[in-house]
Amino acid sequence: MIDLKPACAAMIDLLTEITDSQLTVPTPCSEFHVADLLDHIDEVAQGFIALARKEGEPDRDGSAAVSTAADRAVLAERIRLLGTAWDDPAAWQGSTPTAGADLTNEMWGSIAYTEIVVHGWDLARAIDRPFALPDHVLRPCFDHVAEFVPNSPVPELWGPPVATSDEAPLIDRIVAITGRDPRWAADFAASTG
Repeated sequence: MIDLKPACAAMIDLLTEITDSQLTVPTPCSEFHVADLLDHIDEVAQGFIALARKEGEPDRDGSAAVSTAADRAVLAERIRLLGTAWDDPAAWQGSTPTAGADLTNEMWGSIAYTEIVVHGWDLARAIDRPFALPDHVLRPCFDHVAEFVPNSPVPELWGPPVATSDEAPLIDRIVAITGRDPRWAADFAASTG
């Protein structure tokens, strides 16, 4: 069982700092600007809360967007609920078929954690804020991506891994495995895009 709450708390801190003017800023997820990434995180949070609670797939209005400070406050509460939902040992037991895959709930929990860590880093980079988590918090995510991403049943979810050294910070190694350049910065993306 992984404690998602520290990574969720770090993401919540980021959500409180995002301004409306930053919604169009690019992110390290090349297909997402900040607004798109927030919508994706909202969908992820709702899905993984339902999965942890064994409620089936949530009904989500595809037209809903996280576009205002009030929406970001709602998303922050969902992220808090995500950490709490996976704090229940029962969430990690059994297996659940969803999203076209039948994985153990332990694997789904690891995927939920990876979503928060990696997209937290994406948001932090996009808005030029720190996303510092201690190595003991990041280690389960690193262990997961190092094993799962190269063998993913849906490899197109990840870009090709980016070379980095074994001495690089753990967060850099995590994002590099998922196809992100640890040196990415919004100003660099704007000048090359």
